[in-house]
Amino acid sequence: MNIVLLSGGSGKRLWPLSNDAHSKQFLKLLENDQGEYESMVERVMRQLLSAQPDAGIFVSSNAAQAAALHRHIGEAELILEPERRDTFPAIALAAAYLKYRKHMGEDEVFVVCPIDVYADGRYFELLSDVERVVSSGESIIGLLGALPVYPSAKYGYILRQGNRVAGFVEKPSEAEAERVIQEGALWNCGVFALRIGYVLEHAGGYVDFDSYASLIEQYSKLPVNSFDYEVVEKEKSIGAVIYEGVWKDLGTWNTLTEEMRGNSMGDRILISDSCVNTHVLNMLDIPVIVNDICDCVVVTSHDGVLVTGKQGSSHLKPLADQIDFRPMYEQRRWGSYRVLEYVRDDLSSSLVKRIRVEAGKSISYQYHNGRSEVWVVVRGDGVRTIDGVESAVSPGSVIQIKMGQKHSISAVTELELIEVQVGAGDLVEEDIVRVYE
Repeated sequence: MNIVLLSGGSGKRLWPLSNDAHSKQFLKLLENDQGEYESMVERVMRQLLSAQPDAGIFVSSNAAQAAALHRHIGEAELILEPERRDTFPAIALAAAYLKYRKHMGEDEVFVVCPIDVYADGRYFELLSDVERVVSSGESIIGLLGALPVYPSAKYGYILRQGNRVAGFVEKPSEAEAERVIQEGALWNCGVFALRIGYVLEHAGGYVDFDSYASLIEQYSKLPVNSFDYEVVEKEKSIGAVIYEGVWKDLGTWNTLTEEMRGNSMGDRILISDSCVNTHVLNMLDIPVIVNDICDCVVVTSHDGVLVTGKQGSSHLKPLADQIDFRPMYEQRRWGSYRVLEYVRDDLSSSLVKRIRVEAGKSISYQYHNGRSEVWVVVRGDGVRTIDGVESAVSPGSVIQIKMGQKHSISAVTELELIEVQVGAGDLVEEDIVRVYE
């Protein structure tokens, strides 16, 4: 079987730990059976490979998340959207990729699954049953629904008659949720089984394409709409597979902290005994004291500080959307960086970063059209390349890079450097022009 994992999201619901480039699925907050922290992406991939070892696995995402995906799951086969739109365009692009790039027939079935699901192993085993709903000809679309354990107003519901889908209810009141659960409704897990040609036919209603490249070029013409609203809720022939087990959307601080084994994460945290049901996460190297508050979450990171009641944490995103500031920490394929200072005015801008390059890895060979840079090596040994000329660097080395100069640095041992950027306007990652990775 072929499985497409959807990895998207703006990264605002778990602010300040998540941002556009480092969304919730990349946060290492969950402990595995060995007591090691892992991300949602790592957890899902581990469970999927165990349940479906022979499956072809593809990840649909946007370019901003590509580096983080490679860090968490290695050299996965990525299907990158040219721009972030919604799940209907993303799934249409995945279907085109399978047909034109992987040379699969239009009658072949693939399964779409969120990459940030929290479930047990049985969930991933049932993906085969969802696929068979379509491959057997029983239905045009196959869905996976979880047996509800309480009437939630946060989830969508699948209404059913036996194994047939009769309709949908999106985020009802708790009273309405209680009623539909008594009638046999399931939580909608966001899993679809689909034929490639069926999806491409729907995409063809908006654009005329005959290759993967041509759909990429016209991607902006596809509607910004979810696959549920665009396709599923209009289809009459839908079958559902029932999953009985743990299933959660860990998309709020309230639900995420329910799965944390302790009430704190990070160093230099002091929580008074008067705090009840309060979690503290400190990603900074500063002391955090929390005193006499209950049912709350306190989070510190390079992007900001959050103090929220747990029940109200589901309403965080509209507030976080008002923050118009670049991410202060990002992971890359070669390591990570954090912003120490960012100053912008009408005449010039400056940005100071602390960059960590892992041993044996390299920053891509690149140049910039809008800024110059100075690197100061503070730890480790490596080799820098400027316009094709290599030289060794060590602690104390100063490297000046002019605007337009091609440059890279490779780490022999783990390398840390301070980078000072100077230019005009916004100093953003989009100013990177890669010659090669």
